[in-house]
Amino acid sequence: MTMDADAMETETTDQVSASPLHFARSYQVDALEKAIKQNTIVFLETGSGKTLIAIMLLRSYSYLFRKPSPCFCVFLVPQVVLVTQQAEALKMHTDLQVGMYWGDMGVDFWDSSTWKQQVDKYEVLVMTPAILLDALRHSFLNLSMIKVLIVDECHHAGGKHPYACIMREFYHKELNSGTSDVPRIFGMTASLVKTKGENLDSYWKKIHELETLMNSKVYTCESESVLAGFVPFSTPRFKYYQHMGIPSSKRAILVEKLEKLMIKHRLSLATLDLNSATVDSIEKKLSRISLTLTYCLDDLGILLAQKAAQSLSASQNDFFLWGELNMFSLTLVKKFCSDASQAFLADIPHGLNWSVANINGNVEAGLLTSKTFCLIETLLGYSSLENIRCIIFVDRVITAIVLESLLAEILPNCNNWKTKYVAGNNSGLQNQTRKKQNEIVEDFRRGLVNIIVATSILEEGLDVQSCNLVIRFDPPSNICSFIQSRGRARMQNSDYLMMVESGDLLTQSRLSKYLSGGKRMREESLHHSLVPCPPLPDDSDELFFRVESTGATVTLSSSVSLIYHYCSRLPSDEYFKPAPRFDVKKDQGSCTLYLPKSCPVKEVKAQANNKILKQTVCLEACIQLHKVGALSDHLVPDMVVAETVAQKLEKIQYNPEQPCYFPPELVSQFSVQPETTYHFYLIRMKPNSPRKFHLNDVLLGTRVVLEDDIGNTGFRLEDHKGTIAVTLSYVGAFHLTQEEVLLCRRFQITLFRVLLDHSVENLMEALNGLLLRDGIALDYLLVPSTHSHETSPIDWEVIRSVNLTCHEALEKHVNCSINGASRILHTKDGLFCTCVVQNALVYTPHNGYFYCTKGVLNNINANSFLTKRNSGDQTYMEYYEERHGIQLNFVDQPLLNGRHIFTLHNYLHMTKKKKEKEHDKEFVELPPELCHVILSPISVDMIYSYTFIPSVMQRIESLLIAYNLKKSIPKVNIPTIKVLEAITTKKCQDQFHLESLETLGDSFLKYAVCQQLFQHCHSHHEGLLSAKKDGMISNVMLCQFGCQQKLQGFIRNECFEPKGWMVPGQHSAAYALVNDTLPESRNIYVASRRNLKRKSVADVVESLIGAYLSEGGELAALMFMNWVGIKVDFTTTKIERESPIQAEKLVNVGYMESLLNYSFEDKSLLVEALTHGSYMMPEIPRCYQRLEFLGDSVLDYLITKHLYDKYPCLSPGLLTDMRSASVNNECYALVAVKANLHKHILYASHDLHKHISRTVSEFEQSSLQSTFGWESDISFPKVLGDVIESLAGAIFVDSGYNKEVVFASIRPLLGCMITPETVKLHPVRELTELCQKAQFELSKAKDFDSFTVEVKAKEMSFVHTAKASDKKMAKKLAYKEVLNLLKNSLDS
Repeated sequence: MTMDADAMETETTDQVSASPLHFARSYQVDALEKAIKQNTIVFLETGSGKTLIAIMLLRSYSYLFRKPSPCFCVFLVPQVVLVTQQAEALKMHTDLQVGMYWGDMGVDFWDSSTWKQQVDKYEVLVMTPAILLDALRHSFLNLSMIKVLIVDECHHAGGKHPYACIMREFYHKELNSGTSDVPRIFGMTASLVKTKGENLDSYWKKIHELETLMNSKVYTCESESVLAGFVPFSTPRFKYYQHMGIPSSKRAILVEKLEKLMIKHRLSLATLDLNSATVDSIEKKLSRISLTLTYCLDDLGILLAQKAAQSLSASQNDFFLWGELNMFSLTLVKKFCSDASQAFLADIPHGLNWSVANINGNVEAGLLTSKTFCLIETLLGYSSLENIRCIIFVDRVITAIVLESLLAEILPNCNNWKTKYVAGNNSGLQNQTRKKQNEIVEDFRRGLVNIIVATSILEEGLDVQSCNLVIRFDPPSNICSFIQSRGRARMQNSDYLMMVESGDLLTQSRLSKYLSGGKRMREESLHHSLVPCPPLPDDSDELFFRVESTGATVTLSSSVSLIYHYCSRLPSDEYFKPAPRFDVKKDQGSCTLYLPKSCPVKEVKAQANNKILKQTVCLEACIQLHKVGALSDHLVPDMVVAETVAQKLEKIQYNPEQPCYFPPELVSQFSVQPETTYHFYLIRMKPNSPRKFHLNDVLLGTRVVLEDDIGNTGFRLEDHKGTIAVTLSYVGAFHLTQEEVLLCRRFQITLFRVLLDHSVENLMEALNGLLLRDGIALDYLLVPSTHSHETSPIDWEVIRSVNLTCHEALEKHVNCSINGASRILHTKDGLFCTCVVQNALVYTPHNGYFYCTKGVLNNINANSFLTKRNSGDQTYMEYYEERHGIQLNFVDQPLLNGRHIFTLHNYLHMTKKKKEKEHDKEFVELPPELCHVILSPISVDMIYSYTFIPSVMQRIESLLIAYNLKKSIPKVNIPTIKVLEAITTKKCQDQFHLESLETLGDSFLKYAVCQQLFQHCHSHHEGLLSAKKDGMISNVMLCQFGCQQKLQGFIRNECFEPKGWMVPGQHSAAYALVNDTLPESRNIYVASRRNLKRKSVADVVESLIGAYLSEGGELAALMFMNWVGIKVDFTTTKIERESPIQAEKLVNVGYMESLLNYSFEDKSLLVEALTHGSYMMPEIPRCYQRLEFLGDSVLDYLITKHLYDKYPCLSPGLLTDMRSASVNNECYALVAVKANLHKHILYASHDLHKHISRTVSEFEQSSLQSTFGWESDISFPKVLGDVIESLAGAIFVDSGYNKEVVFASIRPLLGCMITPETVKLHPVRELTELCQKAQFELSKAKDFDSFTVEVKAKEMSFVHTAKASDKKMAKKLAYKEVLNLLKNSLDS
């Protein structure tokens, strides 16, 4: 719905009807009706319910912005603390959807889409005005969509306040244009004027200015009596005190002590090697602190001046904003505070004879001033008041802090009252956290805190109905402060006390005028109520820039802050903070703006009136920055846009429950066919050492022909006895009848279920479900092989043992091979010949065990004595009767020699060389009458061989999964085993995993992306390049790329557990396979779902890049990256460079080219590579940051590839350790110092010069030899390492992107390269892993200049604290020392 300014009166009258709440007061209803008719400022006392009027107005207009309407309304509050309070009131009295916004929420990084999400969701947005102003300027929000704009405490609208900027820059421009909607304005205030109040005649002028700016008329009650029945008014009174400061002689001595301390600390600064900016900063801090302490001395007394100094010296205080001071400077400043505290302490009595509660004595001694005494005396005068809630208003934060400390000492002795302070940002003194403030205010409401000492932060909006006393320790600075602080006293019959020094007639007169100021404002407003609001004087001739596509604008007044904001987002380090530099020539009316080297626009010139010179040149700079894309179409710095994108990426949802694929080659549709073709492969297993049992060959039958590098593959298994070489070879295709297939399945299900479960119940359940029926299932055969393949490779005799019956056994007995020695034995299944039971798989129900039989013990029967038993002379008959309650019936039958069934393990990788758990006896004697025959004939050797088959099949299944992934990636073919390595995580505990390939792939991916970004984004600075790189190859993005190609299903991230292996041919709910479709429309099956971290998917993408790189070269790796979605090409383009510079005048070109063994074609690249950001000479257009960004990735890739190629048999993980120990800034810095490169870097930073000089001196005194590893204890400036990378980048670009040239140049500088023998872990990692392995307790603590590590091991404690200018170095040194102490202790 549209609503322009001219039609507003009609529209509101016709369509908006008042919606008062039933409990609204008469004046609130009057105000509502006025607000519906026209823009209104409600001027009423604090506590009169102005917010309720605003709520009723919103209810009346709600039909305009209820969802799904795209419109909304905005409720502005001047302080963050009020956002929640007003939002909660809205939620209580309306059903509107309310959103809350303040700076700490990160709204600075929000873009138009994020704001749209908020507007689509919420109907009322409660926020601070700077947020709305920013959103309007960037055109994230549009004023025409705001239907009601509520402005709380609107008296702030003036000057450069965001309230005023919103009205001038947007509301009045839209109003005057007549082409767009403007919102209904509703202002609220308890004071229309902020003036100090000396001239009451000027009130109407101020009110008129406010009405004009807000385009609103004031509504107020005709007299205070209208409100008196509803609003409790506190009684304002003066509280006079006679001035009595500290004795002048004492004061003079103490001030002199402070001055001497200042001189002492200033002289100490001169002895230190500090740059002038740091000295100036410290001196300013010292001067400010000295003035603060002198103020406390005069206004509060010696005791509170000492408390102030003590507070400022405390290392953990939360109220002093130390600004940009570094740790060293911070220590100096705090030392001054500590010395001042000691100086004051000398004048404060100690011992039992002195007490802080002796107020009169302390005033006489100057420890407290009469003003402080007056406050304490006043408070004690209210000691009879039950449930006191008092707010004491002070001007300064330090006053609030020390008064809280004093009252906390004195009052509990008298009244048990609890005191807290609340202070906001003011003159460099910092508040507590907002959370802390809110907690204190809430405790005040609940009565847990009785007294709050507060600065002006609590003057506005704090709603505490039970506050019954307000004391102005310092008088209000203006009438607004007076009215608002008076309004904090909400209880009936509450007091408002203003402390005034006797004889201070000027202050008394000013405060007296404040008392009548409210009445005068009301009279002036009522008198001029019919005077219409004039239009705001048109300032349309003020220059501005508007982006047509979005409507985002920047004006003269906002351009300077936008340029500073843009520069603050450019890359920086501890030695250089990018900032604009102005060269103003007032006599010529011109200004030149120099922007940092990393900015695409280096220099901007403008001419204008001297008053607006800087603003004009900044506006022109904004226009140029937008033109080159450094400011977006919403006039947001490119770096902020990139960071916003990064934040959105981090919020991309990911479901960790992911599928686990099963190869389709081992799956088929079961169907009833007379004949089925299977392709058989011989699985041959050869142990590397003699074994008790022989390993027989097994045949694998699949429905399809396997890929050659799977069907003819080889690998090894491991057990506690050694290794077993497994080979696969193709035998041929065979046609099996329906009965033969069913027989094979029955055989393999029987044998595997026994081996897996050792349970007859599970076996019976599996066999009962065995039917040839339709459906998707595991369809492959694992059958015993004959020694001779002349007739059939399949040992059908063993397979048919699954159908053994007594009748068949007796028929076979006619041709028994051991006829002469055979006899008939009684079993659980009936009569069997010894030839049947001597090689069989049997089950004994009395104990539930399975056994493999190996021969008949002809010389042992039931009457024989037990062998190898500790139970004395006991026969088998007696043993079974006593132990199992079984009476053996066939006492003359020989016993069987039975072995306990084998236990299955994961033989792919034995993580611990543990022996199999064996029973008391490997072989036992079994009475035949207790045995069920499960399979016969089947040898122990055959059963033993089958124990390895689940592990063999696990490897074959994994290879098939890898092959299916390989098939998805077109045009490039690499060995399947390499793909398998790339998709196998460390959690599998296999013989290999992806870490080495991941390291290699990560380095190539970074190199490929960085090279492309460097070439294609030649105007982007390093920070933006890094943000774009992270946006392309972060774990979130890599995971997303991987999931788009369904890589997650191929990943192996679970250790093989034989008991969970799926037996082929068995129908089971647990084996239910679900069909899935790959992106290229091929079928695959989901066997299960498992938990898979996002990082695991990202790691596999990198490891697959490494696999294709290692086997197929860079082109193969690029083709895989292109397939997965990372579009990169190595097409090089020549970048247009800035105008050539005279390199020889800036750097020693001859020395550098000799050192690098490379001659530069474009020598400006060499200069750029050696130029730090602090070197602001205009003839050098860029600093080294872009080249460092490129060179970092080139060196990382070159060194990683070199190590991977040189040591092809590295164990997984070792390459990562070697890479991290070689490719890091610390190593490169060592290289730079050894090569004397520090003498050739161009910089203009005193701190950097000092740091380089110190570290070079330390290096020269050290015995460091290698340039790799973590041995160095020297904290090198990062700049030194950066220059090695930037030189590599410069050579890379100059040589036409030739990596080999870079390696040939930089490799000699690196010296002796790392080897697998010389690699060492980083001390932090080594100590952490050692403690985890040994289960030692590791703890750490950090201070602003130190790091402490402690390990508790074997009732001993090893602790060390290290100090260093660099936090990382302090941490490394602490860990290193504790690691050495622990190792020495363990060795001894």
